[in-house]
Amino acid sequence: MPYINVAAALQICALLSALPAQYFISQWYGTDSAQRIQITERIIASWSSFTKPYLSLDAWADRLKLWLAKSRNWYYGEKKTVSGNNEAEPHSYFAESTHVHSPKPDYIQFSVGQVIVHKRFGYSGVIIGWDVKANAPGEWLQHKYPPVKQDLKGTPHYRILINEANGFGKSTAYIPEEEITVIMGLEVHHPDMKAYFSGYDGSKYIMQPWLKKIYPHD
Repeated sequence: MPYINVAAALQICALLSALPAQYFISQWYGTDSAQRIQITERIIASWSSFTKPYLSLDAWADRLKLWLAKSRNWYYGEKKTVSGNNEAEPHSYFAESTHVHSPKPDYIQFSVGQVIVHKRFGYSGVIIGWDVKANAPGEWLQHKYPPVKQDLKGTPHYRILINEANGFGKSTAYIPEEEITVIMGLEVHHPDMKAYFSGYDGSKYIMQPWLKKIYPHD
């Protein structure tokens, strides 16, 4: 017996219901063919508007991407630290903290939504978060910053969605302020863009409301 998925089953039901639907339309709206055609077109339009968001695999894939972008943890994810009263508290690394970044220190040069270019590697991307200084596991910092670069750990760091157009191979980056410069008029392509931003005004990306609450001064 052939396998029938949910979408196919619903489409079969719709086809089987076409004849009784025509009967009821003729009973409710009389024998005026023009009026029956108009009502039938409305029904078809309503069915199409239903199937597009609920029966389309692409639509559900987009929903899943947005959910993953908001909920997943990058790299090491969310860590737990133990405070003085032995209560476990969440601690987020790599500019993923959801605490409100206010006030914004004057020495933070860049803002969430600005498009940047990496000075050494040349890839572009968009800022989605920042820390006043490097906030990452000790092992990561040790690997990232050898003794000659220890001073960089105390400088502002930014979380970047890397532009897919660069073909860089990485999806995100966490880099110090001195390694980036802002660029205008360049759009960034990344599968998680819609989770963080609602649009682009030509100079920077417009934050989604949930992100704006975290960075109210950017």
